[in-house]
Amino acid sequence: MRVAPDVELTDIERAKLVRMSKARSSSSRSKERAEIILLAAEGLQNHEIALRLGQDRKKVGRWRSRFAEGGIEAILKDKTRPGRIAPIPAATRSRIIKLTTEKKPEGHTHWSRTTMAREVGVSPSTVGRVWASAGLKPHRIKSFKLSNDKRFEEKLEDIVGLYLSPPEHAIVLSCDEKSQIQALDRTQPGLPIKKGRCETMTHDYKRNGTTSLFAALNVANGEVIGTCMKKHRHQEWIKFLNLIDGTTPGDKEIHIICDNYATHKHAKVVAWLKRHKRFHVHFTPTSASWLNMVERFFRDLTVQGLRRGAFRDVPELIEAIQNYLTAHNANPKPFVWTASACDILEKVKRGRAKLNKTQSA
Repeated sequence: MRVAPDVELTDIERAKLVRMSKARSSSSRSKERAEIILLAAEGLQNHEIALRLGQDRKKVGRWRSRFAEGGIEAILKDKTRPGRIAPIPAATRSRIIKLTTEKKPEGHTHWSRTTMAREVGVSPSTVGRVWASAGLKPHRIKSFKLSNDKRFEEKLEDIVGLYLSPPEHAIVLSCDEKSQIQALDRTQPGLPIKKGRCETMTHDYKRNGTTSLFAALNVANGEVIGTCMKKHRHQEWIKFLNLIDGTTPGDKEIHIICDNYATHKHAKVVAWLKRHKRFHVHFTPTSASWLNMVERFFRDLTVQGLRRGAFRDVPELIEAIQNYLTAHNANPKPFVWTASACDILEKVKRGRAKLNKTQSA
C-alpha cells in the first residue's frame, strides 16, 4: 500500500506558505498548493485534504510529492511541457516526396511508412505527416481503363444526353446482366453481432451453383425490372426484352442503354428489334461500363444483398435476389447523373495525355 510522504516545515517555510495562502497578489494556483502543503504538515492524509479543500485526491498527492522532492521551489513553477513538433526540414520533406513518387523500395511494390522511415532516417510518424500534407497515399491504388472506341465521343454524348435530358413520352432503361452470381455457403455458421463484437463469418466457402441476373434500371424513377436465368446467351436476352415489353406501357418508346456484349448484337436480337419498333438501343463505348448506370445498382446488390449471404443452393440465391429487388422497388430512388459529357471528355483527354507520356518515357 502506497503511503503519502511526511511533510515537515521549517519556521521560514511555514511562514512563507501562510503568506502565499493569504496574500491577494498570489494566484489561485499558488494559494491552492500552499494550503495543500500546510494541511499535509499537520499530518492529514491526501483524502482528508481533498475533502477539506474540495480537490481531487490525485492532485493533492501530486503536489505533496513534489514538495517532498524539491521544497517550496517545486510548487512555485509548473513542470515544463514539450513544445510543438519540430518542423520537418525542407530537404527531408523533398526527399520523401521524390522517393514516393519516383522510386520503389527494393523488393517491394510500394512504400510503407516503415520502409520510407528506414530509408530516409526519420520516424514513421514524420513520414505520415509529410504524406498527409502532400496528399500522397502509397498504400492505395485505383483501377482504370481508357476506352479506345473510335466513336467514344459520339456514344458518350448520346448516353449522357439520355441521362440529363431524357426524351419525352419515353422510358430510358439502363440494362445489363450480372452473370455467374455464385450461391456460396459458408463451411461453418457465423456468429451474430453483439456489443463489443462484430458479425463473423468463415473465410472459406462451398460453391453451390450460379445464376445470372438480367436487370433494367429505370433512369427516371430508379425502379428495376429484373429476372434470373441459368445462362446469359442471346436467347435469354430476347426473353428479357420480352419481359420489358410486357411490363412497360405499350404507348411509350423504350430507350435501352447496354454494353457491346456480343449477345446484345446477335442477329436474332437485331431481328427482334426490327419487329418491335418502339425499342431503341444505345451502346456504351467499349471499356466504358461505368457509363451504364445499372452497374451502380449491381454494386449495391452485391454489398447489401449478397456478399454476407450464405446460400445452400441456387433457388435460395434467386430468392434472396428477388427479395432485394422487391425491397428496392418498394421505395426506389433514382441515381442522379451529374457529370456532363464535356467534363467527362476533358478528363478522358487528360488521362490519355498522361498515359501517352508514361508510355513514351
